[in-house]
Amino acid sequence: MLYREVGQFKTSYAADQAIFPILQDRIGLIVVLLIAYVAVPLAGNDYWLRTLLTPFLIFALAAIGLNLLTGYAGQVSLGTGGFMGVGAYAAYNIATELPWLNIIAVFALAGLIAAGVGVLFGLPSLRIKGFYLAVATLAAQFFLEWAFIRVPWVTHYSASGIVTLPSIGIFGVEIKSSVSRYLFTLCIVSILALLAKNLVRSNAGRAWMAVRDMDIAAEIIGIRPLRTKLLAFAVSSFYCGVAGALLAFVFLGSVEPAAFNLERSFQILFMIIIGGLGSIFGCFLGAAFITLLPIFLNRVPTILGLPLGTATISHIEFMTFGALIVFFLIVEPRGLARLWQIAKEKLRLWPFPH
Repeated sequence: MLYREVGQFKTSYAADQAIFPILQDRIGLIVVLLIAYVAVPLAGNDYWLRTLLTPFLIFALAAIGLNLLTGYAGQVSLGTGGFMGVGAYAAYNIATELPWLNIIAVFALAGLIAAGVGVLFGLPSLRIKGFYLAVATLAAQFFLEWAFIRVPWVTHYSASGIVTLPSIGIFGVEIKSSVSRYLFTLCIVSILALLAKNLVRSNAGRAWMAVRDMDIAAEIIGIRPLRTKLLAFAVSSFYCGVAGALLAFVFLGSVEPAAFNLERSFQILFMIIIGGLGSIFGCFLGAAFITLLPIFLNRVPTILGLPLGTATISHIEFMTFGALIVFFLIVEPRGLARLWQIAKEKLRLWPFPH
């Protein structure tokens, strides 16, 4: 009775194909947006806005990019951190060479450069797939990490590879406070998440899923695997590049190779595994889980009065991540998004028995 389409009639094809065809979903989305855009900036402190919510949104955007490639197109990638680094360093160089350019345009151009690099390293997907493609993208990660340190013009000839970024602003207003940085990130993530949701429902998204499910059958019915796979790599790398630029400019304030290493790639991969492959909403669930879990694990020993050192807590964190990944792969391979879907299905039948 609480979540049901009964009585919600559609009078057009467009209404039937809407992103949120059920009234309760639209109301829930409006409530979430009001909380995110109004309640959180008013009630949140600097710690929550700068340390928790802003990186959560950035990682969710990177997870969306990887999920478009792995969850929807079926192309395994272990180079997400490298593509994020390309976006960060590209945004730094563009902002340095063209200081008059709007920061939105800077991020867009950085995303396009990352998309070009993604297409280049996506070429092996035309011949290999599965584990071999994962190894190829892993090689891309190592190569990009090497380039960030060894290619001088990438960092404007900084010996350490670490560069300090200029302050950012939009339309003459400097984005400096925790609230402004959070809202700026939220606006970009909201727009790109909506675009991703529409993209997977378009012809390109359907082609990705057809190639993912059975590439030979997809090619037989007229889908071109070359264009489909490279488009997936391009769009995924664009999202990861924008996320890397946001991470550098909004959260870190600097660009360093260590922020975009292999550990970052696995972190984003864990987000889509725990959140749910092939789900935009699951990217936010996975990012929230991965972002908040270390905070919870660090607070538990203090609350319980356990004499655990920082190194011990760090080891427990890695063990917990590994155990959770194994748990989700065995019990619910489709992640937290599937659990949310099951809950909605139960609400459709409540209070009647199954």
